[in-house]
Amino acid sequence: MKIIVLGSAAGGGFPQWNCNCRNCAGVRNGTINATARTQSSIAVSADGTNWVLINASPDILAQIRATPALQPARAVRDSGIAAVMLMDAQVDHVTGLLMLREGRPLPLYCTASVWGDLNTGLPLAPVLSHYCGVLWHELALAPGGAAAPSLQVPGVEGIRFTPLALRSKAPPYSPHRERPQVDANISGDNIGLLIEDTASGKTVFYAPGLGAIDPQIEAVMQSSDCVLVDGTFWRADEMIALGFSTKSAADMGHLPQSGEAGMIAVLDRVKARRKVLIHINNTNPILDEDSEQRATLARHEIEVAFDGMEICL
Repeated sequence: MKIIVLGSAAGGGFPQWNCNCRNCAGVRNGTINATARTQSSIAVSADGTNWVLINASPDILAQIRATPALQPARAVRDSGIAAVMLMDAQVDHVTGLLMLREGRPLPLYCTASVWGDLNTGLPLAPVLSHYCGVLWHELALAPGGAAAPSLQVPGVEGIRFTPLALRSKAPPYSPHRERPQVDANISGDNIGLLIEDTASGKTVFYAPGLGAIDPQIEAVMQSSDCVLVDGTFWRADEMIALGFSTKSAADMGHLPQSGEAGMIAVLDRVKARRKVLIHINNTNPILDEDSEQRATLARHEIEVAFDGMEICL
């Protein structure tokens, strides 16, 4: 199984277009040791030819240009992208669908709750019906936070996906923002994915948005060979302390790295061979490779994803 990190930043990318924080100013003028990043998305394949795009960021065209495996190679019009799978309906994870409007109908895998948002609050599906069209496949979730039945995407042999409901936040525009849809009868607003190579049995747990870690989610993380998880904020009050927002990390559906119950503490308990943070906000000091926060991650054997990063299992 091969995973390519197409984009590793949170919404807005890095540097963010209108931000003059230490990180954004520093990467523009070269005063910090940091690398620009596009908004988060990954691609998964077993054969290196047919890929599932997981989240379609607004930067998808630049990401395709930077990734030869996703470019046309077999026909006059063609793509290595066999299907798109969505973790949620956040703007930075779905608006790239509009950039994929040329060509054949687009196979799209997401929960019923996300599909509802894409037909109402952010009606991308009706818009795309006038272009390529969308073939929706529901990602159904099991009750009680249990793993749902796994599925395989036609044309992408050798990879099995298992969706799991997460405690996080629906987009601000969604009617579910403060009423998460995770009960036994309604599909969830946010999911994680257990991604398995059916030949080797190797697994990756992917969750770019993770507000809290329930016991069943930690159990999945414990059994995975690699975890690729939410690295949005270093501090719980990061945006408040910088004067950018009145909302904490938890208010926005993210678990910060620091603190007694933070992501570092969680990952210290996880036995995965590789532990990687993705969806890094432009304010997070770990983007500065010379920072003490980055050194702290290294001491805990935690990696930071970057655009173009490849994970092979």
